[in-house]
Amino acid sequence: MDYLGPVPARLVLYLPHRPEGLVSFAHAPSAQAVIAANSNHWRKIVTLLAKVACPVAEDWRSFRDDHLFAQTALCFSPTLKTGGGWHWVAGQANLQRFTSLDQDARGLPEDGDIAVDCARRVLLSPYPDYRQLSNQRVSLIRDVLAQAGFYDGLGC
Repeated sequence: MDYLGPVPARLVLYLPHRPEGLVSFAHAPSAQAVIAANSNHWRKIVTLLAKVACPVAEDWRSFRDDHLFAQTALCFSPTLKTGGGWHWVAGQANLQRFTSLDQDARGLPEDGDIAVDCARRVLLSPYPDYRQLSNQRVSLIRDVLAQAGFYDGLGC
């Protein structure tokens, strides 16, 4: 199983590894199920996904708990899914798995470790861990996505 969430999703986070118990909660994905079946590491991942994807930054907790897998997905294969959403490839080692990735992402002036290709809706960032993806970096990502219209018309 290489995917968890709706097809298509507004934002797909690509990661190199799967959470434990993926098959057991794939039919009804929820952040709580992912967290309960796994370590603190996965709590950080779904929390950072919620912080980026939530239409209202301050409401990320309720978004994570109630709406995360209605609008976002996790993908574990190194190929971008087709559809109209954004593709978030997290981590340098993960990016190297995408041998046929057609993108022209440019590093942000404020932080060159975050790059965006708005035309192809590709976001490249450090791995979603609090040490690598700080609140400041999440704010930068949210600003770029907001400028690209990602949050327009979204509601929980």
